[in-house]
Amino acid sequence: MGALGNFNYLFFIILTLFQLFYIFGKTAVVKNPLNCDQFIRLDGTEAFWILTFSTGLLAMNVSGIIDLMAIRLLVIEILCLIAIFSSPRKPMWSRALWMYAIYIAWILIGCIYSPSSGFGFRVVLKYLYPLIITIVASMAVRGQEVFLKACLGALLVGFIDLALNLLPSVKTLIPGFWWYGTAEAIHYISLMVLCLSFSFFVTEKLKYRVLAFLFIIPCFVWVFRTSIFGSFVALSAFFFIKYRFKSLPIIFSLFILGVALVFTIPSLHDKMFKEEKSKFSLKDFQEGKVSQEDIRTNSRDVMWEYLLKKFYAEHSLMGCGTGTVQHHMYSSHLFGGLKVPHNDYVQLLCDNGLVGLVLYVSIALFVFLHCFRVYHKYSDIPIRICALTAGASVLGVAITSYSDNTVNYSMATLSMPYGFYGMMLGLLGGKSKEE
Repeated sequence: MGALGNFNYLFFIILTLFQLFYIFGKTAVVKNPLNCDQFIRLDGTEAFWILTFSTGLLAMNVSGIIDLMAIRLLVIEILCLIAIFSSPRKPMWSRALWMYAIYIAWILIGCIYSPSSGFGFRVVLKYLYPLIITIVASMAVRGQEVFLKACLGALLVGFIDLALNLLPSVKTLIPGFWWYGTAEAIHYISLMVLCLSFSFFVTEKLKYRVLAFLFIIPCFVWVFRTSIFGSFVALSAFFFIKYRFKSLPIIFSLFILGVALVFTIPSLHDKMFKEEKSKFSLKDFQEGKVSQEDIRTNSRDVMWEYLLKKFYAEHSLMGCGTGTVQHHMYSSHLFGGLKVPHNDYVQLLCDNGLVGLVLYVSIALFVFLHCFRVYHKYSDIPIRICALTAGASVLGVAITSYSDNTVNYSMATLSMPYGFYGMMLGLLGGKSKEE
């Protein structure tokens, strides 16, 4: 393992100790984000939330020794539960969160008839994380100072990670400290939307629009089709929330831009289409000569068809049990040793059936609709920023689940949109208390 692996262990222990201190009442004095000449005192729940939310991009994994990422996920969930039961403030609930609670209950039932309770438990932990994060955020954030500190902390860590990606030789000095590139790209979707949201409400508009542009660049440089698609969906959702049906020309323009980029960026074009279709042009698309069969899936469609036929076809309503797909892929060594199906929705259908899929998709739709209503009902800037960021990013990130392991990376991917949704709920709770 060596000294570099020990660093991940050390940082994990230090970070966890700070989280523990804050949970059990240790306060923190920080600069007021609204006035750098002033200091404010955060209570334990507030400090715990800012630290936890800001460090989602840190994986701190130790390859080949122990799955430290899985341990960190479990530890944070335990700490969040302690925070929920020890905080003097009550959580804020919504229809979306009740739907999420029902979904968690459903996949827990799926563990009963699962072929592997161990894998089922691991899957439940990954889905549970966004719910717990949302609840903690709704309890911790009551004022704009805590909201801003959490946002600026997440942006700072995200920007450091973005800068280090330009210096890969430096970043690899501590292997496993940051999440995988695919998880980072999905994380950047939420940060991009956050920067864009800020740009409409602060005086430093250019600064945040440049940052938004920088956060969308990596998915094109790395040619990650999933996060590119997710980014465009998030942008479309952003403008729909902000301008309602007046946004349709903008959304149509984004669609045209996306199609044009596929056919004008060589690396993206080559990765998008099968080798025998590499001569496709924009004119072919306009003439309807491009079909779904021409899209390169890297044989993922074969894997999905196999899994659906084996675990979903005869168990369409309830699936074969939570953790079934993971258990099968770990034990069968099929598809070149892949451990995950690169499609959360296929895994969900196989594990928990149509009921599970409908419940899970409904959560994202409920969050989006709630954020849409809140944005147009309230004039408070922090509430509107949260509504824009949560509503747009939750759809963008949900799209990435179609061809990536977004739920597996829940600490880095799902914590962002649901964290902003939780902060929105908390700010609404603080506002209603003032009134």
